[in-house]
Amino acid sequence: MPEGDTVFQTARRLDAALRGHELTRFELRVPRAATIELAGQTVREVVPRGKHLLMRIGTSTFHSHLRMDGTWRIYRPGEKWRHPAFKVRAIVVTDTTEAVGVDLAEVKVVPTRDEHELVGHLGPDPLAADWDAAEAVRRLGSDPRSIHVALLDQRNVAGFGNEYAAELLFLRGILPETPTEEVDVATLVDLGVRTIRANRDRADRTFTGQTGRGRTDWVYGRANRPCRRCGTLIRTGSIGADPTRERVTFWCPNCQR
Repeated sequence: MPEGDTVFQTARRLDAALRGHELTRFELRVPRAATIELAGQTVREVVPRGKHLLMRIGTSTFHSHLRMDGTWRIYRPGEKWRHPAFKVRAIVVTDTTEAVGVDLAEVKVVPTRDEHELVGHLGPDPLAADWDAAEAVRRLGSDPRSIHVALLDQRNVAGFGNEYAAELLFLRGILPETPTEEVDVATLVDLGVRTIRANRDRADRTFTGQTGRGRTDWVYGRANRPCRRCGTLIRTGSIGADPTRERVTFWCPNCQR
C-alpha cells in the first residue's frame, strides 16, 4: 500500500531517471488533461509531498497521487510494459527513459507557482526538508476525533496511512478509538517520524525489524492471528471521519489499552 515512504522512494527513482532531461513525449490518459502537452520541456525535478508526487517540468507541475493501487514504472524506451495498457494514466518519455504511471489518481497539471492549490492544505511532512515537529504536534493535538482518524488526516501530518496508524498505535499501546486529547501526541509523532524515516531507505517496509512475507507487521492485516508479543488474538474493526471514509483497524486488546 503506498504510504509516505513509498511515495518518497518513487519520487527518488523518477528524479534520478528524469531530472535534467528534455521530454520527447508527454501523454495523460485522463479526459480533463488529455490535451496538455509538455513535450520539448525539461524535467527540473520530481519531489514528494506526503502521498503526493510533484513532477516539475519547465514552468509547470504535473501532480499525481498513488491512492491504493497506483504505481510508477520505469522502462527503457521501447521496452515492453509489464502491466495492462488500459491501466496507464500517464506516459513521460525522454531519450533514455519511459516513465509510466499506472492507476494514478488526481492527475493534474498546474503552473508551478500554483502548487499550493494542490498540496497547500497538507500538514508537515516528516520526510521533507521543512519538517516542523512542533506544528505537527500542534495540529494533531488539537484534533478532537479519535487518534486513529486524526493520524490519517493528511492536514495534521502528511504521509501516514492506515498501516502506519495501526502499527504506531500498537507500539505505543493505544487503542484506535482513544480520543486524541488523551494521547501523548509528541511521543507518538516522534515514533512515527523515526519509523517512516527508517523505512524510507529500506527495500521493504517493516515495523517489527524483521523482513520477509508475513513478518513485518505487529497487527496490521493480522486479524484473528496471535499477537506477536502476548499471544492474544488480534481484533479488527472500522473507524473513520464519516461512513464514506472508514478504514479497517487492527489492534491487540491486551497490549493496547
